[in-house]
Amino acid sequence: MSRFHAPDPCDSEGWRKRCFDIIFGYETQAGRGFDVALVVIILISVGVILADSVAVLNRRFGPQFIALEWFFTLLFTVEYLVRLWAVREPLRYARSFYGIVDLFALLPTYLSLLFPGLQYLAVMRTLRILRIFEVLQMRRYKRASGVLLDTLFKSWRRILVFLMAMLAIITIFGALLFVIEGPEHGFTSIPISMYWALISVSTVGYGDISPVTPFGRFVASFLILIGYGIIAVPTGIYSAEMMSRLKMQADERVCLQCDLARHDVDARFCRKCGASLPDEAGSEKASSNMK
Repeated sequence: MSRFHAPDPCDSEGWRKRCFDIIFGYETQAGRGFDVALVVIILISVGVILADSVAVLNRRFGPQFIALEWFFTLLFTVEYLVRLWAVREPLRYARSFYGIVDLFALLPTYLSLLFPGLQYLAVMRTLRILRIFEVLQMRRYKRASGVLLDTLFKSWRRILVFLMAMLAIITIFGALLFVIEGPEHGFTSIPISMYWALISVSTVGYGDISPVTPFGRFVASFLILIGYGIIAVPTGIYSAEMMSRLKMQADERVCLQCDLARHDVDARFCRKCGASLPDEAGSEKASSNMK
C-alpha cells in the first residue's frame, strides 16, 4: 500500500476509502487495473504530443491534436485532484516525488495559453509510468535504482571536482585557440572557442568550427588526446562508489539460520546452509533483533 496515509476509519465504507484503495493501492485487481490503464493513457497522450511536433501531421491534424491534449490534461487534472482528496495528508503527497511529477505533467498545457509552445514540455508526464514498478511488483529493481541514485549522491563531490578541472582545461584551450586562430577562422570569441574545446575534449567533434593553422591543429590534437585519457574518470569514480555500496549492501545480508554474512547482492539462498535469505527489510529487522 502507498506510504501516504489512508482516510480515517470512519471513512472505511465511503467513497474516499474506495478511491484511495484503487488509486494508491496495487495489491487489488482494481488498483492494478487502474494503474495499467493510467500508464496506457499516459503513453497515448505522449504519442499525441510527439505527433503534434511533426510539421506535416500538425498542418493536417492540428486542431484534433489540440483537442486531444486538452482532453488528456483535464483528465489528469481530475485524477490529480482526486488523489489530493483521497489521502489524509494532501500536502505530503503534493510535495512527494510523484506528486510533483503529477503536477508538472499538467502545468505545460495550461502555461501554453500564455506562452505558446510550452505544451510540448508535457512529455515529462512519461515520468509517471515509473508507477509500473509498483504494479508489476518490481520492488527489487526499484531498490536497485535507489542504489544507483544513492551512489550518485555520495560521489557527486568528486565528480564536481573533476568537472571543475575540465572547465579549467576547456577555458585554457579555448583561449589558446582564440589567440592562435582568431575571428577570421571562426573563433570569434573566447566563449565560442570554449564551445569548440568542449566538443573536442568530449570527442564529439561536430565540425562546425575547426582550426585551420598547423599550430592550431596541433593544439586540437593534443586536446583530443587529453579527452581520450580523462573521459573515463567520472565513470571510474562512480563505479568505485557503486562497488563500495554493493559490498556494504552484501555485508548487511545475514543468513537467519547460520548467521553467515557477505552474500552476493542478488543471492536468494545462503551459500553455506542453503536457507532462504531475507530481503533488505528482513535483513534490517534481523540486525535490529541482534542488537
